[in-house]
Amino acid sequence: MSQSLDRALTLLTGLAKGAKTLDQLAEEVGVHKSTVLRLLRTLEAHHFVRRESTRYYRLGSALFDLANQALEDRDVRRSSEAALSALNERTGHTVHLASYEDGEVVYIDKYEGRHSVRMYSRVGKRAPLHCTAVGKVLVSALSPNRRAEVAEGLDYVRLTGNTITNAADYLTELNRVAERGYAVDNAEHEDFIHCVAAPIRGAGGEVLAAVSLSVPKILLDFDGLLALVPELVAAAEEASVHSGWTGKTGRERGN
Repeated sequence: MSQSLDRALTLLTGLAKGAKTLDQLAEEVGVHKSTVLRLLRTLEAHHFVRRESTRYYRLGSALFDLANQALEDRDVRRSSEAALSALNERTGHTVHLASYEDGEVVYIDKYEGRHSVRMYSRVGKRAPLHCTAVGKVLVSALSPNRRAEVAEGLDYVRLTGNTITNAADYLTELNRVAERGYAVDNAEHEDFIHCVAAPIRGAGGEVLAAVSLSVPKILLDFDGLLALVPELVAAAEEASVHSGWTGKTGRERGN
């Protein structure tokens, strides 16, 4: 591993939490200020870091440009936009688009709800697979062997009283998700929010991403949430069509 690269990435991670001084950054990285200063000057020259007044450093515009370019390169984000935006407009609730990456859920798009209660989620944020509706959808789409492998490798951190805490129960839940075509997070990730999620498919029927509706329990009870499932599934199917799905798997099409 490149020591300089590792230190530069540590600096960027530290600055993601807010503006910091040279002294603070040197303490975080664990090297002399002169070394940190050289790294900061290089990052600043490429606009990954910018100075704020004479003492503080912040993340620069290049990092945000790269993030936006990476997100725009995800075709499912663009192809799903119309359907998910319309779902958000019709229901007034928060809509998330998520993908599977390195054993976690990654939110790749978000349409904020109209109610005053805000979600803690954001684009780029990661979330667990075992207690989110989108996570269940994404893992249930894997082959049975791969599904079992993922389930056995999770930590099952208990976040609420409803969180699934073992592989056997998780696999049972994944089977239900695969059979009915949608998943539920019944206050399993955050105790004041529940969600429903459905898959968005590509041309060969493969699951590209998961879309969810997230609603604070204070605004809608669980039965009310389940009543939104047909609306959610219809939006997911519309997004799938725009992503190339024909309603058939690759095998059914003779591939």
